[in-house]
Amino acid sequence: MTDEFAKHDALVPEAGPKSHAPHPAHALPMFDVDVAAARSALSEVPWEPGASKPDPILVADNVVRRFGGLTAVDVDHVEVQRGVITALIGPNGAGKTTLFNLLTNFDTPDTGSRLFNGQAIDKVPAHKIAGYGMVRTFQLTKALSKMTVIENMKLGATDQRGESLFASVLPVLWRKQENEIESRADELLVHFKMEHMRDQFAGTLSGGQRKLLEMARALMVEPEMVMLDEPMAGVNPALTQSLLGHVTGLRDRGMTVLFVEHDMDMVQEISDWVIVMAEGKIIAEGPPGSIGQNQAVVDAYLGSSHDSALDLGEGS
Repeated sequence: MTDEFAKHDALVPEAGPKSHAPHPAHALPMFDVDVAAARSALSEVPWEPGASKPDPILVADNVVRRFGGLTAVDVDHVEVQRGVITALIGPNGAGKTTLFNLLTNFDTPDTGSRLFNGQAIDKVPAHKIAGYGMVRTFQLTKALSKMTVIENMKLGATDQRGESLFASVLPVLWRKQENEIESRADELLVHFKMEHMRDQFAGTLSGGQRKLLEMARALMVEPEMVMLDEPMAGVNPALTQSLLGHVTGLRDRGMTVLFVEHDMDMVQEISDWVIVMAEGKIIAEGPPGSIGQNQAVVDAYLGSSHDSALDLGEGS
């Protein structure tokens, strides 16, 4: 078995207790979430670490991860509001990606509990998390480079009958579903303007194109929540606005977005709420405009001797 196929189990989600019917009119899922109300409700949330949200989709309590004598993550409480875009920011080494890994069970915390849609997910294997309605992308893209773009897309669909050893030898049991999955994958490629790359090997794509492919493949699951780890890292500026539009488009269709990002212009432009980490802890929360005025954030980025506001806008 090649390395490309060995990664398959970690990248293709199994079905969990929550599933969503395909949308024949459009490949992008739509959820019954009042996005305007969800964004407006954030105005009542206090600007403090671990603040309770009106309608949290994801809740984590007492999540701690240590590596030897180093405590990488020590989060007392955090909630992610449903139907909005939340940015997770912080200096290098703050623990952002480690927290992502813990929330999605790609790593196991030393202590702590996590709820998604009110269901405990502490013991759910990473490859089954997507079946609950939560998917993630990676800082370093995980496209299967020796497979074509359309093959990468089709791998993202859940509940594929042909994955059963018995059913795989009887095409009549899975051919119709396979055609439906391929049709939905083609619709997503059109949406992401990648249809002309359909039959190219994923390994030939640029860094930005791989980011688009990974986001499109994640949507094959029809998730309620999408977690993006540095979606702009390594992306050509020409693709940046396209990616930004796709991220806000997810929210507009009722999905929840949590993303890690270092580009503060992007954070200011598209996020509804910002969570700040430093040294493994959450030190601040609030709307984007409030974060640069927070002394704890200023200290984390510039040092405690710096007493002026942190410019998180253009030119940072």
